[in-house]
Amino acid sequence: MALQIFAIVLALGLLMFLAYRGYPVIIIAPAVTLLAVLLSGGHLLPSYTEVFMTNAATYVKNFFPIFLLGAIFGKVMEMSGAAASIAHTIVKGLGSKRAILSVVLACAILTYGGVSLFVVAFAVYPFAAAIFKEADIPKRLIPGAIALGAFTFTMDALPGTPQIQNIIPTNYFGTDTYAAPLVGIIGSIIVLAGGLLWLEHRRRQAIRKQEGYGTGHINEPELDTKAKLPNFWLAILPLIVVIVFNFVFSRTGLSARGWYNAETLKKVFNIPDVSTLVSSWSLIAALTLGILTAMFLSFKRVKVKLASSLTLAASGALLAIFNTASEVGFGNVVKTLPGFSAIQHHVFNASSNPLVSEAVSVNVLSGITGSASGGLSIALEVMSKQYLQTAHALGISPELLHRIASMASGGMDTLPHNGAVITLLAITGLTHRQSYKDIFAITILKTATVFLIAIGSSFFV
Repeated sequence: MALQIFAIVLALGLLMFLAYRGYPVIIIAPAVTLLAVLLSGGHLLPSYTEVFMTNAATYVKNFFPIFLLGAIFGKVMEMSGAAASIAHTIVKGLGSKRAILSVVLACAILTYGGVSLFVVAFAVYPFAAAIFKEADIPKRLIPGAIALGAFTFTMDALPGTPQIQNIIPTNYFGTDTYAAPLVGIIGSIIVLAGGLLWLEHRRRQAIRKQEGYGTGHINEPELDTKAKLPNFWLAILPLIVVIVFNFVFSRTGLSARGWYNAETLKKVFNIPDVSTLVSSWSLIAALTLGILTAMFLSFKRVKVKLASSLTLAASGALLAIFNTASEVGFGNVVKTLPGFSAIQHHVFNASSNPLVSEAVSVNVLSGITGSASGGLSIALEVMSKQYLQTAHALGISPELLHRIASMASGGMDTLPHNGAVITLLAITGLTHRQSYKDIFAITILKTATVFLIAIGSSFFV
């Protein structure tokens, strides 16, 4: 049994190490999976074609429309200048005295409106650099401010956020994106307040040391102040459309739950319970309306590079979903291996409280894989049925399981090998040595908040 446990641990370690070194997950995930199967004395080809590929394909089938539409929406918001307009208005409106807060809020509004994290970083950075320079705040604090606004509470805690980390749990717990709204809002307030206090503490430290914005930086943006950006209220309209219609199609009389006859869905499409698809259908419809709204408002700007931009969006969506699907395939193969039962026993029994146990497993796997969606998907593929069963026995709502799982995915995922962290530092022209300390502090804060919420929620169920 020791060798079989070692096989799984080795495969996970290699996945983390090779991903950190920049090797493509879509290739290394099946490779380390087959290594684990080989060392466990399993069957290589059946494990690959019938377990790995089958589950990876199922994941693509379930979530590709959201990945694709999210990428297109972000790209259209970028091309139209809407994302830049929103960032510019918020940053300039709050002014240099509130430079950190303005950057955080700009990122938060864009992320909660459905714009992808990477587009947010690209859109906000030029304005963040300009206002930090005006306020003479060290440039090295910009990644921390962007990470707080885009990588934390608006990604997975605020109810209704259309980011994928809030969609994945709906398929496992039969919930929607507004699951456990009070818990999500409380967690968001703690993370936002704590993150702002940390960044303000770091700003005051820099003032005492008489450290200004700094010189000799690379990737300094050339902000075109003469560029005509769309009106703020028109720019923000597509975000409002996504947020409003996602709610309407999820939780009102126009819910996607009633769009089709239940008997037809069951007989013709083999959908026994439509509740598992309501969140996906709602978001697909809302993002589609958001894209159409953004294109209608700025068609002259968008049409110039529409074909090439759609190609880039599609390529990015394909790479993102196949990377995550490969990690899901890995998780499904691992749970068939003999050594997994022992590992599962230790993880599941990390706490008698399923919320705490879930937070541990999702956090650890997200940290190992360097991916919030990847770690979340692996954990729920493997453990969701046990968590749901235990939760039912203890009277814990599936909505709480959803919110804790979603928030936990955005905890330790931002370790140094995380792709979003590496991309953010590349965009800003900074290094891990210069700026990762602030990202890590926010990571620790988010992780601690998840466990605080998980333990606190247990007293009210």
